[in-house]
Amino acid sequence: MKEDGERIVLETNKARAGSTPHLVRYILVISMALAIVGMGLIWWIGRG
Repeated sequence: MKEDGERIVLETNKARAGSTPHLVRYILVISMALAIVGMGLIWWIGRG
């Protein structure tokens, strides 16, 4: 049995109750590229 104040050590996946497939970086890159293209189109259409 665990004593009060005793440190609990778990593996990362067990502590999160799942795995992290690192998709966030791809979503960030794609959304940033879409935002830049969208702003460029707005600027290009608006100037002429």
